[in-house]
Amino acid sequence: MTPGQPETTTGAPQRAGDPRWTDQSGATSATPGAPDDDEERLPSITEQMAEQLGGWRGLVESSVPIAVFVVCNVIWALTVALWAAVGVAVGIAVVRLLQRRPIRHAVNGLFGIGIGALLAWRTGDERDFYLPGILYGIGYGLALLGSVVIRQPLVGWIWSVLAAGGRSEWRTDPVLIRTFNRLTVLWGVVWLLKVGVQAGFYVASMGTALGVSRLLLGYPPYALLLAITIWVVRRVNRQRDDAPPLLATSA
Repeated sequence: MTPGQPETTTGAPQRAGDPRWTDQSGATSATPGAPDDDEERLPSITEQMAEQLGGWRGLVESSVPIAVFVVCNVIWALTVALWAAVGVAVGIAVVRLLQRRPIRHAVNGLFGIGIGALLAWRTGDERDFYLPGILYGIGYGLALLGSVVIRQPLVGWIWSVLAAGGRSEWRTDPVLIRTFNRLTVLWGVVWLLKVGVQAGFYVASMGTALGVSRLLLGYPPYALLLAITIWVVRRVNRQRDDAPPLLATSA
């Protein structure tokens, strides 16, 4: 070590340009100008899933209007079911607004319910209540697979927004690129499979079965895919952080 040269610390060296956008195991020493640990700490898996799914309340509230439509359509006429579903969706949004709670999930649900209700009311066919969701699912699944083809895995960009504070340093990491490619393919295949089941019931004019499948294949697969994604990405980063550093030999 030459005079005036800062003393280096022992342990695994930092990678060049390490963004530190994933949670690290163990304590790390603070460096001048480095962000605080509280700012860099990622939310836990439970916290991230709760944020995206709206928590248990969000899950229930998003499913209630569809469940109301299915039940009312079986017992009464289509018009009653449509008004009941829309009314429940509006009521949920109003309650959240009065309680000063986030209404993003309620508004999204209301928008989807409203389009499906309008379409079913104009055609007089109960199946069309679910048609916008089916078309959206097909488009989303194809977009996922297409993003892998053009080497821009959509799950990677979603991860950047949800868990990395908008940063996309994974684009320069071959290991993470492969990881996000595989995860994006998994998302796309699962999405097209679940939409395929609903489309089959739609073509077969099985309205009640279509409604039940919409409930069962709504949030549960999404929650499972989200959990798998968070676990896989964090596992890959932990393995890379725990790997022994390459020893450079001096000439």
